[in-house]
Amino acid sequence: MGIRIYNTLTRKKETFEPLDPQRITLYACGPTVYDYAHIGNARPAVVFDLLRRNLERHYPRVDYARNITDVDDKINASAASEGVSIDVISTRFEQAYLEDMGAIGVQPPTIDPHATAHIPQMIAMIEQLIDSGHAYAAEGHVLFAIDTFSEYGSLSRRDLDDMVAGARVEVAPYKRHAGDFVLWKPSVDPQPGWDSPWGWGRPGWHLECSAMAAEHLGETIDIHGGGQDLVFPHHENELAQSVCAHGGKPFARYWMHNGFVTADREKMSKSLGNTLIVHDLLKLHPGETLRYVLLSAHYRKPLDWSSEAIEQAQRTLDRMYAVLRDAASRASESLVATRPGDAFTAALDDDLGTPEALAEMNGLARRLGNATAPEDILSLGGELLADGELIGLLCEDPEAWLKGGDGDDDEAIDALVRERDAARAARDFARADALRDELDALGISLEDSPDGTRWRRGR
Repeated sequence: MGIRIYNTLTRKKETFEPLDPQRITLYACGPTVYDYAHIGNARPAVVFDLLRRNLERHYPRVDYARNITDVDDKINASAASEGVSIDVISTRFEQAYLEDMGAIGVQPPTIDPHATAHIPQMIAMIEQLIDSGHAYAAEGHVLFAIDTFSEYGSLSRRDLDDMVAGARVEVAPYKRHAGDFVLWKPSVDPQPGWDSPWGWGRPGWHLECSAMAAEHLGETIDIHGGGQDLVFPHHENELAQSVCAHGGKPFARYWMHNGFVTADREKMSKSLGNTLIVHDLLKLHPGETLRYVLLSAHYRKPLDWSSEAIEQAQRTLDRMYAVLRDAASRASESLVATRPGDAFTAALDDDLGTPEALAEMNGLARRLGNATAPEDILSLGGELLADGELIGLLCEDPEAWLKGGDGDDDEAIDALVRERDAARAARDFARADALRDELDALGISLEDSPDGTRWRRGR
């Protein structure tokens, strides 16, 4: 059985049938790099990273493009406030984004096109739209004429009045229709700009993704992904301008959108002070813990971020890592990833069913913990590691994970544990208990086993 995905365009789950089984094309909207990414930004990064991993199980080549929007009014404002050029801001926060996403297991995309490197392609696309009667120039702007595309609104399924209201568009006097959207706009100092047939200016946001997707993946791509908030107006506008610029060819054959992330059941916003920044969360929790929470709900469903969810994810990962550590000590040879389980991969193939996939991993960990036969330990351990490798979990050394921390004081803790073991061997139980209390005060939990005393940091 192949992969099935929910297509936003058709509002139903469909069997994925690529244009070319030898080359899958996937595009996901990446960050606008003017600030640190919040956990809502991280969800699509994780979701489409997992989709890419799963596609690679089935197909020999997956070209995955995730763009960098490095020219935008928010970047301009940030650069102006610091008195620097926009590349200073965009480079700083792009690097932070890549580091933070890497920490939660997001692999680099195949292609990471930058908007500022594709201005010629954007200008060429605008010229195609003007020549075909789908765009017009007015007062230094170029706008897409939505009434020239009869299918406008097919992705979001809104009527025209709702779309105009939802887009919060500026009803400028030079617009032929209130819903017409900007492809090119004029720049004035100190705003960044480029020469164009319509004067010094910069591209509209929607245009950027269409031009970059066409340049690197082709005029028709297999899958386009992003957050639910992008369905309208961003993806609706991408679809319209791409189809019209390419002679009516479909833009994306499948559209996938992840749901919103809330914080303790409230929408995240700066005004409420509950915007959860990944860069800050990583100072408090391991990256895999954040990734587990992001995968704990189905990608199309809302995800509520809470301290309880983080604690549950941490306990679950601790338990699975402990099972792997203990299994390794009982195995006849080293545990290595073999192949992921059938039920696990079936869950991922069914529209990225991560709750079911994680449940399979937890059940497998329980069976591994109860296994006694050497061949069962090797088989179950190899399968659990392979499941984790595919979904981006259980990638750390179990012993290091369970000890936690940065390792700087491991030697001192090891010395206290050895001293306690020596006190117990000498039957100096008062000293042994005092050392346990000292370790407990440091947040260290002890586990006495036939193989000796193991320790871990409390979380």
